[in-house]
Amino acid sequence: MPIATDIRYQRADKVLHVAFDDGTVIALPAEYLRVESPSAEVKGHGPDQRKTIAGRRHVGIMEIEPVGNYAVRIVFDDLHDSGLFTWDYLAELGATHVRRWPAYLAALAAQGLSRDP
Repeated sequence: MPIATDIRYQRADKVLHVAFDDGTVIALPAEYLRVESPSAEVKGHGPDQRKTIAGRRHVGIMEIEPVGNYAVRIVFDDLHDSGLFTWDYLAELGATHVRRWPAYLAALAAQGLSRDP
């Protein structure tokens, strides 16, 4: 399991930078984190319950709270704050960003939704 050694949020760019103990450094936009939140609101309670979250283009992060030695709880400025971002999940989001983001945009388009509020 990767372990996060440094987490920094660039408020101006709305990007979370995470460094791991294996030397990997990832940059995760706040909007991407919000729409890929591990919460039940987004993931549902099973694979067929996943929801496409629209209108989050301008979302930012208000707080990043440590949870033990394995995760953070992110409080977004749209007041979403459920779901724990484990080190594994953050690493997975970084590794799969190039696949997940286009899939998210395609899901928005297919449902007639927009990134804009």
